Amino acid sequence: MRHRVRTAKLGRTGEHRNAMLANMVCSLIEQKEITTTLAKAKAARVVAEKMVTLGKRGTLHHRRLAAARLRAPQRRFFPRAKGVPGKQLREQWSREHDVVRILFDEIAPSFQDRMGGYTRIIKLAGARRGDAAQMAILKWVDEPLEEKAKASSTPAAEPAPAQDKTGETAQATEQAEPAEETPVAEEPAAEEPAAEEGPAEEPSETPEAEAAAEESGDTDESKEKK
Repeated sequence: MRHRVRTAKLGRTGEHRNAMLANMVCSLIEQKEITTTLAKAKAARVVAEKMVTLGKRGTLHHRRLAAARLRAPQRRFFPRAKGVPGKQLREQWSREHDVVRILFDEIAPSFQDRMGGYTRIIKLAGARRGDAAQMAILKWVDEPLEEKAKASSTPAAEPAPAQDKTGETAQATEQAEPAEETPVAEEPAAEEPAAEEGPAEEPSETPEAEAAAEESGDTDESKEKK
């Protein structure tokens, strides 16, 4: 009975399972991400995070422990091949395929401020043809811890003002170009009356005044007769 045993057997013997998980973690270290089934990804994540813990300690003893678990012994002898010297071949192998060096010199230093959770599992849509297995991607966490903390603490940014076709914002346009004032129609100046050269003409009498004068007998004709 498997009481308190959480090891996923994955349908394999112990030796086969350990060798498979070691190969998967080596591929993860070299390629930064792998695509596999969800069950294998969960099992490989445990081994990968333990290797990062060894890498953060960084001593020679922990390097040997990681090399033993990953089954990646150091290669020391590189014979000359196709005119390429052995020293150059060894440098190329160390740069591209030495998983212990990559783990201790490149991956582990990037997780010094993180206390766990070095990997991420992303489930893929659909299932694999043949056995309908759930597929997933196992990858390293790329986002630094400091940037994640800053993103969670900073409030949401306000939307930027709309831009005109010229690329300048509407606010800058308002500040640069003041609003045009509508011109007020000016009233034409009153024309001064032209000065009269001759004597002013007396206003003619109205018909009412003439009728009153006739009744009273004070017309000019009556004055002449008198």
